[in-house]
Amino acid sequence: MVHNELHIDEYKSKMGDDQDIVVLSFKIGGKEPANDLVNFVEKSYDWVLDADTSSGEMDDGDYVVFIELERDPQVPAHIMELLEDLAPLAAVEMPDWRVQFHKVKGFFPADLESLSSHIPRTPDEYARAHGKMQQELDSLKAASGVEVKTTAPKNSHTESLRIAAGIL
Repeated sequence: MVHNELHIDEYKSKMGDDQDIVVLSFKIGGKEPANDLVNFVEKSYDWVLDADTSSGEMDDGDYVVFIELERDPQVPAHIMELLEDLAPLAAVEMPDWRVQFHKVKGFFPADLESLSSHIPRTPDEYARAHGKMQQELDSLKAASGVEVKTTAPKNSHTESLRIAAGIL
């Protein structure tokens, strides 16, 4: 019932800012199994902030289970623990789990190395990773003549640049 694909940060967090929360999502073949997975996850892990099932089924009849974790250096290890615990329940062997990361093409093996290299583990890492993507998008907009309205994020680095430039 549990598909062997885990998506990371594909959906927005409902609990807080995306830079602070990692959102995992699984497709599940049915509402009851999805609710069972939510109950299992919420009762089993103190590091899970929230788990929920999609309000309706997808076109293929599956449901999505969302799991939210605090974005911290332990996230890859927590995800591996979750997948190892789900493997026998979902009848998925560990080597068969595949992971897709937000804005990264293709699937990757679900191993600690892959998780550690693709998941921003701190809010600053997330801001840097997504700030670079925003800069590239802004460059494409400017090159195509579309008005760019993006403002720089507020952090110690950008504030020091604003002060140095005399624009506060």
